[in-house]
Amino acid sequence: MEAYDVIVIGAGLAGLRASRVLAGAGCGVLTIDASDAVGGRQRTDTVDGFLLDRGFQVLNPAYPAIRRWVDIPDLGLRRFPVGVRVRRSERSVDLRHPVRHPLSIPRTLASGLVSPRDAAALARWIAPALLHPRRMIAGADRPLREGWNAAGLRGRLRTEVLEPFLAGVLADDTGGTSDVFARLLVRMFAIGAPGVPDRGIAALPAQLARTAEAEGATIRLGARATGVRRARGRIEIDVAGADPLRADAVVVAVGPERVSDLVDVPRPATKGLQTWWFAADAAPTGSALLAVDGRRSGPIVNTVVMSDTAPSYAPPGAHLVQATCLLPGDRRDAATEAQVRRQLGEMWDASATVWRLVRRDDIVHALPVQPPPLRVTAPSRLAEGIYLAGDHRDTASIQGALVSGQRAAVAVLTDTGRSSTTRPQETP
Repeated sequence: MEAYDVIVIGAGLAGLRASRVLAGAGCGVLTIDASDAVGGRQRTDTVDGFLLDRGFQVLNPAYPAIRRWVDIPDLGLRRFPVGVRVRRSERSVDLRHPVRHPLSIPRTLASGLVSPRDAAALARWIAPALLHPRRMIAGADRPLREGWNAAGLRGRLRTEVLEPFLAGVLADDTGGTSDVFARLLVRMFAIGAPGVPDRGIAALPAQLARTAEAEGATIRLGARATGVRRARGRIEIDVAGADPLRADAVVVAVGPERVSDLVDVPRPATKGLQTWWFAADAAPTGSALLAVDGRRSGPIVNTVVMSDTAPSYAPPGAHLVQATCLLPGDRRDAATEAQVRRQLGEMWDASATVWRLVRRDDIVHALPVQPPPLRVTAPSRLAEGIYLAGDHRDTASIQGALVSGQRAAVAVLTDTGRSSTTRPQETP
């Protein structure tokens, strides 16, 4: 039976971060994953010359974990413009970041979307996150809709811009998500400039895997863990079609849909998203802004011409358009292709009926549900020698996944007396 100091189950962001920290501290680390590539939900496929991420995903370099533990220049990040295009009944309106684009303020005020009262209400709502985020996290929480009501944010800025935009970010259009979590995310959009790696979102886990392997971790793909148990003073991991593995400790870093199959914890609730990828011979717009539908006239919560921001996502002479919808748990009310094409045509003032559908991604477990009160951390140590990591143990974000992996690794090192070998700068 193969034996290691630590076995990490799951080669997503959390598992890869844990592997790198543990190997860097001198542990013998094996990371196993059932898939054929690292990344978990951060995957990219090449289809007919197009780069298709598994669902619409963006990387925000403002996340502290990204700034500390990721080589951003190596990713070739292609940043989206900081703003949003809003489809209204009569026309589309571009709203840009007022601080970074001060000359756009008169056009924003003339759009009819931002009244002085709404602007003041938005400032009241977001100010605590911008000025005192830690104090806000430690304070009271409530559903997002109640937070907006309390701030007096009730006009078109909310109904035509914020609600459709955040529906796509949170995978929730009910307003039931944690108000604190929503404010933290908007804070990241306000101070950062999200984008996509030049070669797709999979470039992020690929980089994390390289750094983990450089520290001495071994990554084994196509190895599906089927059970975790404590036996004879150590942890044994059953692997489909192979002999069991043994370790002094295990970090279970699988997705929320699998964690309860391996250890005795409740299955985390999740939200689903559906992304449609279309190939167009001509770009429907010269704008690289993310677009939302202020009219709420269909299932699409956001759409963007990916190749306007990242030309590498499409082959020469072609353009890639994505459209994301919410995916109901039972899928009975999921968007149809006809609905998506109709709404895309209206949002882009283009003939979306002639675009070729390249692929549709149904991501059933796109994000863990994040209800109030916000729980920014959950204990990593489940039992002696068994630890948990993943964004379902922190915030539902890339930041949450990386930090949870770091926290689980530090817990292992502390319990095994190796904490003194960890690098101080690795602690978030």
